[in-house]
Amino acid sequence: MLVNLAEKRKELAEKIAELRSLNKEVFSEGEKEKYDTFTGTIEQLKAYIEREERQQALEMANPVIADPKTDPNQLESRGFKSFGEQLMAVVESSKTGARVDPRLIESRALGLNEGIPSEGGFLVQKDFATGLMQKAYQTGVLASRINKIPIGPNSNGLIINAIDESTRVEGSRFGAIQLYHLAEAGTKLPSKPKFRQIELKLKKLIGLYYATDELLQDATAMEAIVSQAFTTEFGFKIDDMIFRGSGVGQPLGYINSPAIVSVPKEALQAADTIVFENVMKMWSRLYAPSRANAVWFINQEIEPQLFAMNIATGLGGIPVYMPAGGVSGSPYSTLFNRPVIAIEQASALGDLGDISVADLSQYIMIDKGGIQTASSIHVAFLTDEQVFRFVYRYDGMPWWNTPLTPYKGAGTLSPFVTLAERA
Repeated sequence: MLVNLAEKRKELAEKIAELRSLNKEVFSEGEKEKYDTFTGTIEQLKAYIEREERQQALEMANPVIADPKTDPNQLESRGFKSFGEQLMAVVESSKTGARVDPRLIESRALGLNEGIPSEGGFLVQKDFATGLMQKAYQTGVLASRINKIPIGPNSNGLIINAIDESTRVEGSRFGAIQLYHLAEAGTKLPSKPKFRQIELKLKKLIGLYYATDELLQDATAMEAIVSQAFTTEFGFKIDDMIFRGSGVGQPLGYINSPAIVSVPKEALQAADTIVFENVMKMWSRLYAPSRANAVWFINQEIEPQLFAMNIATGLGGIPVYMPAGGVSGSPYSTLFNRPVIAIEQASALGDLGDISVADLSQYIMIDKGGIQTASSIHVAFLTDEQVFRFVYRYDGMPWWNTPLTPYKGAGTLSPFVTLAERA
């Protein structure tokens, strides 16, 4: 009969709670005896749980492995045919004393106490794991456009030396580089660039999936739910962080970064409106070298106002918003000849962030790359239930830490521009 460690751990927690209720500075004789009894029981439970975990660890370390030559099931050792097939093999092989599918042996999780069922498990086969994150980036509209930097397996972050440049006025370009014309016998004055450090530290994006007994019988359904649902959600969440991440325990989104330029509304502009002057001024504040890569991101609530937007000329007007499939034949609608893409992450109409124009090549993101950053599955770790856990380690922020004052002119520029709130 298998020992239910979940019940033993629950009993231990209850005893500890009762012990705390008895804890006081002065005991009566009866209370002291009861306190000692609880203490002894707790120590016995701890020792019992530790022994049982070690016993199960030994069983998992020396599993009964199905032999393809002798096993009637003729398990293949060349890898799994599908992600769903592997998930089902993980479930069956994780049971104490079960015959472990040999295709899982080389995939045993690293960096964990893999022998103890409550802490270990199996990683997803490499091609499936890589595919999971590839799909997540494909479903992410913003994530597919950023500057992504994989980091090595022995690193948990990245420090990048960058030019500390906030203004292009004379003597400040590249931080402090200055050139000058020198008169005969004049004294040469030195200058040097100024640097700053960009520090990114890996953060975890985690998903948990509780599989039902019915679903565990159907590899196709399991793969559809786990792979499609989770990869789509990872893509959505990564996009949300690129757009509005707080930078506290998560990536820093460009809308919340100090590099953002927020264009004020027009005088007497009505609440929850967008007018041509708004987008014109947003475009004029976009850093010129970023215009070739820039994309407009909008909440689709604003589209009716974009369709009606035009430049007044005489008794008529010239449309400024080109719908998708119009005379340009573009797959996207355009403003200033740049794509306009509706995303769920954009703010509601009238709020800061309902429309923005961004060059996402100026947004950097790190991850572990390959199998280390793909989704991994660890079983039998939450009260011994059938649970799948997906962990993605990443971080991101804009390259820029401040808008740029141009060489000539007063308005600051940035690769990230949005429209201020119009309440």
